[in-house]
This record gives sequence, structure tokens and C-alpha cells, in this order.
Amino acid sequence: MSLSSPTSPSDFVARFRRVRRRTEALAALLSVEDQQPQSMPDASPTKWHRAHTTWFFETFVLGPAGIAPLNAQYSYLFNSYYDGVGARHPRPKRGLLTRPDNDAVTAWRAHVDDAVVGLVQGMAPSAFAAAAPVLGLGLAHEEQHQELIITDALHLLNENPLRPALQPSSSSETLSSKVSSSSSSSSSSSSSQTSRASFVDYDGGVIAIGRDVDDLVFDNEGPRHRVFLEPYSLSTTLVTVAALRAFIDDGGYRNPSLWLAAGFDEVRAGGHTAPLYVTERDGALFAMGVHGERLLHDDEALSHVSYYEADAIARFLGARLPTEAEWEHAAAAVSDDAIAAAGFFVDDTGAVSDLDAAVVSADDTTGNTGDAGAFFGRVWQWTQSAYQGHPGFAPAAGVVGEYNGKFMVGQYVLRGSSSFTPRGHARRTYRNFWPPQTRFQNAGLRLARDLKA
Repeated sequence: MSLSSPTSPSDFVARFRRVRRRTEALAALLSVEDQQPQSMPDASPTKWHRAHTTWFFETFVLGPAGIAPLNAQYSYLFNSYYDGVGARHPRPKRGLLTRPDNDAVTAWRAHVDDAVVGLVQGMAPSAFAAAAPVLGLGLAHEEQHQELIITDALHLLNENPLRPALQPSSSSETLSSKVSSSSSSSSSSSSSQTSRASFVDYDGGVIAIGRDVDDLVFDNEGPRHRVFLEPYSLSTTLVTVAALRAFIDDGGYRNPSLWLAAGFDEVRAGGHTAPLYVTERDGALFAMGVHGERLLHDDEALSHVSYYEADAIARFLGARLPTEAEWEHAAAAVSDDAIAAAGFFVDDTGAVSDLDAAVVSADDTTGNTGDAGAFFGRVWQWTQSAYQGHPGFAPAAGVVGEYNGKFMVGQYVLRGSSSFTPRGHARRTYRNFWPPQTRFQNAGLRLARDLKA
């Protein structure tokens, strides 16, 4: 699915039904009890995600058409951050919203689905053309929340001492057999694997990045503009668990010379000794994932690191994080077909699949500059670029202008996509963004180096 605006009422209705069905398919992985708690202020309950995405369509599609909300109180409960709409329930307390219950949210979703479809199918061509940008934004917005459902549910399940799986693994390999087969991993083998990364050199110069304004759903992707790049080199692989093992064994989490000051403060305050979800037992590294707790293998892509951790690990490996312009310039070599073929967690019928794509071997991430695996569908990749507007950027008029622009401070850009990302959100110009201390996102890194001109 593309992030472009729908082209006709029938196009929108087909896409709308697929997107709404996918959200319910993801929610069905969780029990009613699973969908209620909020494991931390930065995460939201699955029930809240289902309700908020419904509120978006009711507020920005049905409201302007004069269709009254099903329950006016829901606007207060399920508004996220749109100050122009009115007051809202505090974000850290979303898990306390036991009412409305799951059944009520399900009924509300069905009510809004019917109302949106009826409204769009009855639109005159001129009315549809005017509404198309908001309709497209609503679809893309819900897909973003589908990724958050997986991300937030993983954090919640990690808080459970039973380490339950979000989705049972399709693999018949047991945890104990994985331990015995990988018990020979050592810091020396990890060190040798850190040197396997190959780099591609780029001449730099004046290049164009960003997306044309008339082809946008997310306004932060444009406008297209020129930037100047010094010569640089970019790795053809994602950084792997082998590099993490070497970093840990060398005392990387205790070495302030590798860290930005704010990052080392985070490490000390949080007592961090490994990425989020990773623990060490008897010399082996384990991580909580969508299939429960499992052994990490040296040749898989490193994930769930903060910007601070990514920056420190890159420095430990004698490199740095790329800028987002360097990343996008290199990603131009990846074909559209290769991007479309990258692994994603949900297919177009709404069935949940390919969550095993979170476990990626080096063979899947190694290749030439046109290999999609090193760019898309594995882990989001931190860049060293602060999140700000491209030259010429201006937020959209009205309340929907709050979607991106007001967050352009104190955050860093991630590029690519992850194994949790819906189809269509993997694109060269897509700009994900999070504060530098964020660890619960499915994010990793690749390496860049400066070249002499």
C-alpha cells in the first residue's frame, strides 16, 4: 500500500477496509486483559490505539461533514495531542481508562466505519478531491498506530515475568536447543565479526532529497530540496549482535569516552548494561521478542537501542552514524520493487505474518548498495540528524498541521523501516523520529565514515 492520497471513493473504501481490518487482526493477538494496561507513559494500551484511530476519522472526516460523534466524551478520552480540538485525557493515564470497555470500542469502530464509507461513497468528485488529503492521512495515521500496537505490546509483555509471546513462533527449535547450539559464542568470535562490514564510497556533492509537496501524505517528507554532502562511506550491513557482544565485553557501557554526556548520564541513571530487552546468562545473550524470550545469534541485526547507544557503538567501531541526507542518497540505489519485497508484519488481507522477520541474519543484511535488506524491513536506523523541517517546510493549515511540525525539537531522525512496519511505510523519504533516549522502538544502526575529498 502506498502512502499517497486515495484517487477515488472506491480506492479509498477498499484501502480503508483493509487498514481497519489489519488493526483488528493485530489486536486479536492480545487478550482483552492485554489490551488494557499501559506499561509506561511513552506506550499506549492497544484498546486506546483502536479508539484513537477511530476518533481521528470521526473528528477529521465525519465532523467537517456535519456528522455528530457517537459519544462526545470520546473526544476528550482519545485525543492524543491536537490542542486545536480541545482538552484531552493525560497521556500517562491512558491505562486507567477501563471504560469504555473493549466491546464498546469495537462497536464504536464499526459505527464509524459505516459512517465513513457511506459519506465517501456519496461524495461528489469535487468534494472527494478536497477530502482526499485528509482521507489519505487517516489511512497512514492508522498504519503508524499498527506499528505502535506491536511495539507497545512487546514492552507490556516484557514486564510480565512469564515472558509471554505476542505470537507463537513458527520455528520448532526450542530455547534450550538454541542455547546448546550457540554456547560456543565468545567475545573473540564477536570481535572478528565486527570487522566483516564492508563500505561503499560516495563522492558527495550537491544532491536532492525529500519528496515533492504535491505527492505527500506526511508533510515532514518535503519539500524536495538540495543539500551538499562531503565524500562519505556507508556500510552495506546493519550492525549486528556480534558488535554488541564486543562492545559489552570491552566495557562499552562503562566507558564515558564513547558516549555523549547526556547518553552516559542515561546509562548511569538507568543502570544500562545492554539494549532494552537483552539480558546475559551464562555468557549467552537473550532478548524478549514478539515470539517470547529467545537466544540472540551473533549474525542478526542489533535492535532496540537508543540514539545514545547507537552513537556510542558506532564510535566504538571506529565509525559514526550517517546523516539522513547520506542515508537517503545511498538508498536511491534500491529499486522500488526491492523495497516492496521487504518483509513486513501484516499482509494485505489483514492476516498477521512474518513477525519472524525481526530475527535477521547477516546474509539478509549483507549486499551491494541496491540491497533492500540493508535499508528496509529489518530495523529502523538512527541517523545523527536532528528532526527539523526541510528548507521551505511549513505545517499544513488547520488542526492537522499539528501532526508533525510541533514536534521538531529535541528529537532525532530514523530512516528505513523495521520488521514491525506496515507495507507502504518503507520509502526513501520517510522520516521517523524519536527522542534520543528512546529504547523501546525496533531501532538499530548502520555505520558511516568520512572520506577525504
